[in-house]
Amino acid sequence: MQILILYFSKGGNTRKLAENIAKGVESVIDVKAVLKTCDNVTKNDFLNSAGIIAGSPVYFGSMTAELKKVFDDFVSVRRKMENKIGAAFATSGDPSGGKETTIMGIIQCFLIYGMMIVGDPMDATGHYGVACVGAPDEKTSENGFKLGKRVADICVKMLS
Repeated sequence: MQILILYFSKGGNTRKLAENIAKGVESVIDVKAVLKTCDNVTKNDFLNSAGIIAGSPVYFGSMTAELKKVFDDFVSVRRKMENKIGAAFATSGDPSGGKETTIMGIIQCFLIYGMMIVGDPMDATGHYGVACVGAPDEKTSENGFKLGKRVADICVKMLS
């Protein structure tokens, strides 16, 4: 089984958080993390994944145009995504820079795709998804790992 980790990263911070999430996904037996950027993801990546964890830096309080374009361009597979798992993460340059609104925008796309949403676990922050200012520190990296593991665990349970 595979989990797609889809992200856009201009400066590298979102990529670093995506890599920590991938480690959490791969800590679950028989689950593979597929890391893809917005410019190399395909519709088959969506279709072949039990879940998608999408992330973006904050641009004007929302996800980047590059990530939104993926959701717009792949709308033709929307009905085939129903009941898959979706989760989100974000990075920003400011403590109050719109991380939660960015995460909620990603979650909104997943809901429109008919997906089921998973937030980060209670032993992380227990909120909408993982977020940080700048590069992920040790705690954020650990929370990213936990989010990836949670999504993978739920996908395994759902398909068992």
